[in-house]
Amino acid sequence: MLSRLARPACLTGSVVLLGAATLGCPGVASTTTPGSGIPPGEVWVTPQKVQEDKVEVGAVAEEDLDKTLTTSGRITFEDIKVGHLYSPVTGRVIRIDVQLGQHVKKGQPLAVIQSPDIGQASSDVAKADADLIAAEHDVQREKALLDKQATSYKDYETAEDTYRQAKAEKQRASQKAFLLRTGTVDSVNQGYTLIAPVDGDVLMRNLSVGTEVQGQYGNASTVQELFTVGELDEVWLMADLYEVDLSRVQVGAKAVVHVVAYPDKTFEGKVDWVAGMLDPATRTAKIRCTFPNADRLLKQDMYATVSISVQSRKVLAVASSAVVHLGDQTVVFVDRGSSPDGKRRFERLPVAVDDAVTGPWLPILHGLDVGEKVVTKGAETLNGQL
Repeated sequence: MLSRLARPACLTGSVVLLGAATLGCPGVASTTTPGSGIPPGEVWVTPQKVQEDKVEVGAVAEEDLDKTLTTSGRITFEDIKVGHLYSPVTGRVIRIDVQLGQHVKKGQPLAVIQSPDIGQASSDVAKADADLIAAEHDVQREKALLDKQATSYKDYETAEDTYRQAKAEKQRASQKAFLLRTGTVDSVNQGYTLIAPVDGDVLMRNLSVGTEVQGQYGNASTVQELFTVGELDEVWLMADLYEVDLSRVQVGAKAVVHVVAYPDKTFEGKVDWVAGMLDPATRTAKIRCTFPNADRLLKQDMYATVSISVQSRKVLAVASSAVVHLGDQTVVFVDRGSSPDGKRRFERLPVAVDDAVTGPWLPILHGLDVGEKVVTKGAETLNGQL
């Protein structure tokens, strides 16, 4: 704490030097004239002028401040609220039922693909079913003949092997048909309907009527994603955290995000997951922060800067708007009450603040006491009158 006697009466700053030597205050110009009764470093202002300049005063008090840890990350979807849709069949798009940005419900039709794979799958199931029935009959017949010693055990085993092969083929054909039934199948017209896998908005559509698409179970190198459907009311931010900072970040900690698209806007969320292992190459751990996104401003793959609260503390603080930087010095204006002629007295005093803290409050290291009244709005205006 600086004592009142130790505080300099004048400060260097962004002012014009006018007769500094005559005034006895090197580096500071003052509007004070000899005999005016206004001490150096003070501004006396009429109540009307205070009101016109919208000068506001607040008391110095202890505030709850957060220390923050800043890192970079990327906006992404919540993986359980987004669906990436591919076609399981090869064919031609004959109908599209939704537009980009349209909100859809789970199971709602998105597009129809005409594909010979549909007829082939239905045919495979019917053929496998017929073969299985025939093989089962052969086994039963060979078993009856074997009981009467009218056939050899070898023939019975051959029939039994054929039955097992037919049963396996039926299972294979049925499983393939089941995969196709994740959409709506019209086996007569060989049409396959792609349906929405989740509730959400159509975020991406990569097809048009007449487009030839490759089936997901065919040549994987040419398969393209046809639709992305996702819910954007809440998004994730994935960021990297250095090993040295791991112990400082806790699940549930407040997180504030800034993105270049909206430089004057902040998004508040919280840390909801910290990875249990490090990347061996970068020695960093992944952290995930969840953010509400009702206005849909945060987009997939946006780069962002996130500030994470790592410790809360109660300290003597002043509003950041009260601090005026004059070169390498920091000052505030303290309300000293009324002057003898009824004006408001404001004294400019040097203070030391913790500039590493960002936010509406700055911790006071020394220079002010609890309860002192400082100018929280209009300090720059008062400084211009010195």
